Amino acid sequence: MHPPLPQYPAMLHALYLQHLLTTRKAIDFDSESAYSTDRLFESGGGLMFGVLTACDQAGNEVLLKAFSGSLGGRRNLPHWAPHVVNDQDYDVYMKQYDQNIKKLAGRAQQATLSQKALSHYYSLYNLAAIDGTRIPLTSCFSTPNIPTGSGDCCAIKLLHEAFSRGLQPISMAEFFFGNSSNRTHSAFYGPCDEKCKPILQHMLGLDIVYRDEHIAVVNKQAGLLSVPGRTEDKADSVETRIRRLFPDAPLQCATHRLDMDTSGLLVVALNKQAHRRMHQLFRDQQVKKCYTALLEGVLKVESGTITLPFRADITNRPHQIYDEVHGKWGTTVYKRLRVERTADDRLVTRVQFEPKTGRTHQLRLHSSHPKGLGLPIVGDRLYGSGMQDRLYLHAQMIKFAHPATGILMTFSTETPF
Repeated sequence: MHPPLPQYPAMLHALYLQHLLTTRKAIDFDSESAYSTDRLFESGGGLMFGVLTACDQAGNEVLLKAFSGSLGGRRNLPHWAPHVVNDQDYDVYMKQYDQNIKKLAGRAQQATLSQKALSHYYSLYNLAAIDGTRIPLTSCFSTPNIPTGSGDCCAIKLLHEAFSRGLQPISMAEFFFGNSSNRTHSAFYGPCDEKCKPILQHMLGLDIVYRDEHIAVVNKQAGLLSVPGRTEDKADSVETRIRRLFPDAPLQCATHRLDMDTSGLLVVALNKQAHRRMHQLFRDQQVKKCYTALLEGVLKVESGTITLPFRADITNRPHQIYDEVHGKWGTTVYKRLRVERTADDRLVTRVQFEPKTGRTHQLRLHSSHPKGLGLPIVGDRLYGSGMQDRLYLHAQMIKFAHPATGILMTFSTETPF
């Protein structure tokens, strides 16, 4: 996973932490010095460490440090970010299950109670989110088989502690220290995809695919606005969540928009210069985007190009209507990928769309209108048969020249259907 926060100045503090671990030869160097770093260099004994810089409400810098997992069964050390599950709840949990599991003779009985104990243990994780809410660990994963150690990584501990204390995160850096067959001693790494990414998406409220000092690329979830609406009930959006995490981002930081019902890649500017340059790239049609969609029914044509004019229906907003005189012309290139059968025995067609223009509801209209493909996108509540769970339209790929460096960048994400 790409680091969701800037690594500087946290990386400088992390380098100093490496120095202290090396020279003091103890993990708890600032307290008891009881846990020697020698154990980290035993076979497979290395650990991830992390440092986070933050600001409190008075603007003072706060420095937090954390280690992943536990040390010889000890979950907390003085002056380190605490484990997400507090010691009192953990002790009650251990007394309830540990000895009882050991007393059982049959493997089947042990397995059953162990599974019950694991479910109970996961229920103890109540993660602090950036918006002040608390998130159950189980809600972060789509499967009940949560990876072992989820919620114990240093990035999770650091952000949980920061949000619990009402701190504003500024930067975060994580490094590996010790012996491992697949990680390098003292090297810096981003959060892991398997355990950290699903949790961080919920804690931060955003799936950040890429971020640097100029832009962020977000994988927007279906049902979330790109920009805030005019009323209070429509304040939540990608823009407001980005500014919550990056307060210095421009007020209008989204460089383009996705419909609320559409999921996928959205580019956000973190400074005004990047915002202006990205808008220029879109105006000059220098940004390539590809979408994946499911259409109702069977599309017989393999590929082609659609060019149609639409304008807003002023009597029925936000609908668009066909108008060759006053409408804005939009062009879409399409390709049939395959015909599929749904669980309820309906035939749908999976297609790839490459819009050459960026008109309102362009792909939805080019799909549904008789002069286009004549097949609405599945789940389209405006131009199709209605939504049951979501609109089956996903912005799968985006390609553009970086607004500051000019380097050609391509981002893609898995289609969630």
